[in-house]
Parts: sequence; structure tokens; C-alpha cells
Amino acid sequence: MDSLLRWGIENSVGPDGQQLPSVEPRKDLDPAIIDHILGKPDAVLMKEALEVAVDEGQDEDGRVLALDDFEMLVESIDNANDLARLKMWEPLQALLTSPSSSDAIQRQVLWIVGTAVQNNPSAQAAYIALSPLSTLLSFLSPSVSSAKTRSKAVYALSGLLQHNATAVNQMVDAGGWEVLNGALEDSDITVRRKVAFLLNSLLIPSAPVIPSTESQQTNPVHANSHASMLSDPASFSTSELTQRALRERGLLSTLIQSLVSPLPYGPDGESEGDPDFEEKIMSVIHTYVLSCHGQIPAEKKNVLAKWIADQSAKAGGDAKVAEQWGLAKEDVVALRQAL
Repeated sequence: MDSLLRWGIENSVGPDGQQLPSVEPRKDLDPAIIDHILGKPDAVLMKEALEVAVDEGQDEDGRVLALDDFEMLVESIDNANDLARLKMWEPLQALLTSPSSSDAIQRQVLWIVGTAVQNNPSAQAAYIALSPLSTLLSFLSPSVSSAKTRSKAVYALSGLLQHNATAVNQMVDAGGWEVLNGALEDSDITVRRKVAFLLNSLLIPSAPVIPSTESQQTNPVHANSHASMLSDPASFSTSELTQRALRERGLLSTLIQSLVSPLPYGPDGESEGDPDFEEKIMSVIHTYVLSCHGQIPAEKKNVLAKWIADQSAKAGGDAKVAEQWGLAKEDVVALRQAL
């Protein structure tokens, strides 16, 4: 842009048709003043924030603030993709795994990871190359005392797994499905809700791919675009993998049990029942049974069918209970018929 502007000035003519004299760039301007007026480039701001974050000599509040600034910068997809070019994924991952990192610092890094990779195939590929699944899953362990950190771990996992068959394929070897199964019974209800929402997102079948026209095929495919996903549909299809996990890894049984006999939650298990969690589980069941035509074992099917019938009766009919679950009456009727 600068060179184009310079060319325009150099080739401009005055009112009398004479070429204007060339303007020599000023060399007496202080770069610090220019940065103050125009602002530093995002890449520089990211580098400076990360330098503070990894410096253990800095106080923790300053490091956390730097990571907070960093997270806002990677909300831009271009900045998120620059993490690989600037070799920033490695130090971020090191902050997650370092024994000296505090809970607050690790929580901020999980936030950065989730923001950078969500809906971004290029960033997902760059991060998955570091084999981070086991690390992310470790933050969902009951031994992690902070519910906020466990919740941020689900956020990071969601960003990495959604529309990413490569990452979902690694869940079996990483023991990830078993971890998510346990998280459905987390003491914090927010964690349970987020896991149920994630499962439904992974379960939703991919939309049919429309064949590209000849003109579309000649266009470049960028790694951070949806075109990259359409060029390889198998790369973002996670439904079949998730269906298998629900059947074979105990998740389906846990979801149904969470409806029929919900576990208390809270620091002391003082709370019971949660309409939001119930709604999200019903979304999973609806997607699995009606959209994916998934099978439920006869024993569990009978239990689920009776529970849905009881809830419908309590609510005053299928239309009322459908409203509670964020579904249409037709969805509830179809679900009951399928069971």
C-alpha cells in the first residue's frame, strides 16, 4: 500500500500539467513516536505479551494480564494463524505443562488455545501437531481443584475437536472419551453443561458437500478458510466417530442416567437438578436418535422412553415439555415413536 501511494504521488501532475516534485521520506521521525500515534503491529504486541507471560521473574498478576491481552489479540483469525509463523505455540504449550505455572496462568493459556483454534482449521492443525490432547484432558481431572480451570479446559477442547476429525480420531488413544464421560458427572454443573454441548456439536452430521464448479476449483484454497474443509470433507466430519464413542465408551449410558437419576452438584453436592443440563442432554439424545439414527440398548431405551413420558405428563403434554427442552413438539413425538 505504501509503495502504491508513493507511486501515485511521484506520478501526479499539478494544475499546469507539470509533474510534481518528488517527496523524499523524512528520516528524522522517532519510531517510538510513530508507534505511539499509529499503534504497534499486532505481531509486536503478541511478542511483547508472550515475553512477559513466560518470564517467571515477573509478578503473577502482570503475567496473567499479559496473557489476557494476548487472548484478545488472537480473536483475530490472522493473528491466530500467526502463532505458528511466529513459533508461539511451543512456549504457550510449555506454560500449560510447566510445574511452576500457577492455576491462573494455566487457565489463561487454556483460554488462548480455545480462542485461537475455534473454527480455524489452520490453527487447529498447527496446535494438534504438538500432541496436546493428553495435556488438555488432564485439566478435567477431579484433582484439578478449580472449576473455572476445568471449564476452560472444556472450552479449549471444544475449539480443537469441533470440525476436526484428526483430533477426534486421537481421542481413543488419549483416553479422551473416558475423561469426557467422567466430566458429565463433574461437581461443577457448568462443566457438565459444556461437555454435553460439546458432544452434541461433535455428533451433528456434516451438511452434504455440494460439488464445486470448474471456476470454483481454480480458486486457491486457504488453510484457514471453510474452503479448505470442503476440499477434504473427511477432515471435518466428526459425527460417526462420536456416535461410536457414545455407544462403546459408556457416554450414552451416562447421559441417560443423568436424565433419569441426576447426580447432585456443587461443592458439597447441595444442588439437585438443572434444566439447562437436562436440555443439553436431550439435544444429544435427539441428534443421536433422529439425525444419526443411532441405536440404544433395549434396557436403556425402555428407561429413557418411560422417563420422557413421565416428563411430558408432568409438563402438561409433549408441546410443553418440548418447549422446556428447546425442541419442537414434532421432535418429541418423533423421539417417543423412535424409542
